[in-house]
Amino acid sequence: MTMFEAILLTIATAATPLLIAALGELVVERSGVLNLGVEGMMIMGAVSGFAAAQMTGSAWLGLLAAVLAGAAFSLLFGFLTLTLATNQVATGLALTLLGLGASAMIGESFVGLPGIRMQSLYIQGLTDLPYIGKFFFGQDPIFYISIFLTIGVAWFLFKTRAGLTLRSVGDNHTSAHALGVPVIRIRYLAVLFGGACAGLAGAQLSLVYVPQWVENMSSGRGWIALALVVFASWRPWRIMAGAYLFGAVTIGQLHAQALGIGVPSQLMSALPYLATIIVLVLISRNKRLTLMNTPTSLGKAFVPDR
Repeated sequence: MTMFEAILLTIATAATPLLIAALGELVVERSGVLNLGVEGMMIMGAVSGFAAAQMTGSAWLGLLAAVLAGAAFSLLFGFLTLTLATNQVATGLALTLLGLGASAMIGESFVGLPGIRMQSLYIQGLTDLPYIGKFFFGQDPIFYISIFLTIGVAWFLFKTRAGLTLRSVGDNHTSAHALGVPVIRIRYLAVLFGGACAGLAGAQLSLVYVPQWVENMSSGRGWIALALVVFASWRPWRIMAGAYLFGAVTIGQLHAQALGIGVPSQLMSALPYLATIIVLVLISRNKRLTLMNTPTSLGKAFVPDR
């Protein structure tokens, strides 16, 4: 494998969990709900996926367990914010803290155990193509799921009646409710989808990225996924570009450390998060673009008339 191929593959591996988690959060925010618990759902997906794969010997069952764990956590968030109308910001932060604590407790007995790696695709003749073969035809299944998810989310939001309805709920839930749109049901489905995506992103960490369980192995990726949604102005294809950009930054700092560049390793490790802050500051300066794409009802509780 050439250095070029190795860099491409590692960038894709680093970008995939960011892309999947951000796509799920995009759908949630387009419905008008702000879920800051992505980090908690992702880490629960990681530990559930690893544990299920360990106990069954199947990476695919681990993947299913991770998706279900993320979805279950998102339903807890949905019940609190949509049914009980609690503050979405505070509830999301609490969900993250709960996920970090619960995952550490569940994963305590799995620390140090060898993981079950999800096998990569191999197509005779295509995977062996120079430079691009392994990138396009030799990746793990979750990579291809992330590509299909991007296409599917973009098509759903902007090419279907259901996607238009979801965006109308996010833009003005009061008017949508007056027209007979089931606001709470749509938001529950969006939150459930976002949680499943966060769980899937967590599974990629423990079954592909580093096939083992390490406490707090999400390492802030849930927060970067949240920033990606804003960075992309709530557009799926921009989220993909942003995810690969941040993946390149993450891998770039690792290669820089390996080459012995005279910069403190702590600063290099902080580079992806520093890049996140810089991008958000630059975006916030363009108020017109931000206001034009931000769902108007984002973060606002909705209580239907009784």
